[in-house]
Amino acid sequence: MEAKRLLSGKEKKIKRKEVLEKKKAIDEIIKKASSVKDHLVSFPPFCHYERNGLSVCLESGLGDQLAPPVKKYIQNLLKVNMEGPYGPEWQMEEKVKRREMVSPEAHYIFVRQSTNTTSNENLSTKSEETTYPGQTGDRNRLVGFVHYRFIVEEDIPVVYVYELQLETCTQRKGLGKFLMQLIELIARKNHMGAVMLTVQKANVLAMNFYTTKLRYVISNISPSRVDPL
Repeated sequence: MEAKRLLSGKEKKIKRKEVLEKKKAIDEIIKKASSVKDHLVSFPPFCHYERNGLSVCLESGLGDQLAPPVKKYIQNLLKVNMEGPYGPEWQMEEKVKRREMVSPEAHYIFVRQSTNTTSNENLSTKSEETTYPGQTGDRNRLVGFVHYRFIVEEDIPVVYVYELQLETCTQRKGLGKFLMQLIELIARKNHMGAVMLTVQKANVLAMNFYTTKLRYVISNISPSRVDPL
C-alpha cells in the first residue's frame, strides 16, 4: 500500500513563490531579448555572406516598422515558396501569415544582394527569372528573410523561427545553414533554452535540411507526436 504525502500550507506557499519567481525570471529574459532592435550588432562577421557564388549582406528589421515595399516582398515570396506545400490550405494560411509578419514581436533578418563583387552580377542575372512584386528595383534588392521571435514554450525561453524564406537563386548554397547558425548565436547571446520552428512533414526537402544537415530533433510537444484523440 502506497501513501501520498500532501504538502503543508507553508510548503505550498514556498512552492508557489518559486514558480512565480521562475516565471518572472523567464519573462524578464524574453522582455530583454525582445527589446533589442538589432541583434546583428553583436555578430559583425555574420553581416555578410560571400560563398558559393553568392554575395549578400544582412540587415535587421522589426514587424511593426516594415515599409510597404518590404511587406509586399514578404507576401509574394511566401506565396511563391509556400503556396505549393500548403495546397488548398494556403488561402487561409496566407491571412494568418500576413497578420504575423507585422506584429511588434516579429524580428527580421533581411538578406540583400551585395553590389561590391562580381558574384553579385550572377545573382542579379539569375534572379530575373522570377518576379517578386514589391522590389524597389535597385541593385541591393531583397533575396530572402528570416522572421523570428522570442517566446516561452513549456516554461523554456526559446527563439522561434516563424519563417526562413529564400529566393531560388540563393538556395542550396549554404546560406540557409549560415542563417540558422546566426539564429543559434542570437539564442545563446540572449540566454534562450532552445531554437524551435515548425516544418510540414510533406515538405521533405525542409525536413531533411533541419533534421539531417542541422541535426534538429522533433520536439516532444510537436503536433506530429500528439495523439489526435
